[in-house]
Amino acid sequence: MWNDSKSLILSKIFVIIFMVLLLVVAILAPGFVTSLTKMSALAYTAGKAFFLATIYTGCVPAAGLLVCLYVLLQRISAGGVFVKENVACLRYISWCCFAGAMICFVSALYYVLWLAVGAAAAFMGLIVRVIKNVFAKAVSLQNDADLTI
Repeated sequence: MWNDSKSLILSKIFVIIFMVLLLVVAILAPGFVTSLTKMSALAYTAGKAFFLATIYTGCVPAAGLLVCLYVLLQRISAGGVFVKENVACLRYISWCCFAGAMICFVSALYYVLWLAVGAAAAFMGLIVRVIKNVFAKAVSLQNDADLTI
C-alpha cells in the first residue's frame, strides 16, 4: 500500500540519485563537452572552456539545492512540516534555481540553447517561491493557532 512515508522515502532516493548524477556530470563534463563540440558547429565555435565554466559554475547552486532539498525531506519525515526552517530551505532552493537561471542566461551569450535551460530553471524558481510563500503563511497561521490555545 502506498502512503506518505513511502513517498518521502522515494523522494529522498531520487534526491540521492540526482546528487550522484550531479557528481557524474562534474566528473564527465570534459568528455561530454568534447563530444558536444564535435557534434555542433555552434558549440565548437563557442569553445570547451565556456561550456566547462558553465557546467562547473552551475554545479554549485545545483549541489546546494540538492543538499537543502534532502534536509527539507528529512525534516518532513521527522514530522516538522510547517516550520520556519522549511520556509528557509524553500527560499534557499528558489534562490539556487534563480542562480542557475542567471548562469544559463549569461552562458546564452556564447550558446543560445542555454536560454531554454535558464528559462526552465527560472520557472522552477518561481514555482518553489510560490510554495515557499504558502509554507510561510501556514507557519504564520500555525503560530497564531498555537498562541490561541
